[in-house]
Amino acid sequence: MVPVETVFIAGHARLPQGMAAKSVFDTLTITAEVEMTYGVIVEASCTLATEHGRDFIGRLLKGVSLKDGIEKPVEKIQKYYRGKATNALIAALKDLHLQYEEIRYK
Repeated sequence: MVPVETVFIAGHARLPQGMAAKSVFDTLTITAEVEMTYGVIVEASCTLATEHGRDFIGRLLKGVSLKDGIEKPVEKIQKYYRGKATNALIAALKDLHLQYEEIRYK
């Protein structure tokens, strides 16, 4: 069952040259369904080219509380994702966090 107080948020960043996803998208997007009381990511996805990559990032971010800041999820990406999109994923995550903060304080 989906929690009642969730929002859908998207963060965007430019993809680097030479990425498979670059042939389909100019930007990388991370989307997340976020429970607003505690800021917890219920589900997350991104526009990496492979299903495996998208699933991996979703599992990596699931359960993260955006209320606690962005440092820990950034560290998780840096530690566990080893691909060309690392910087784009981090930039998209920071953009997603910015969107969360704007919603949180409205």
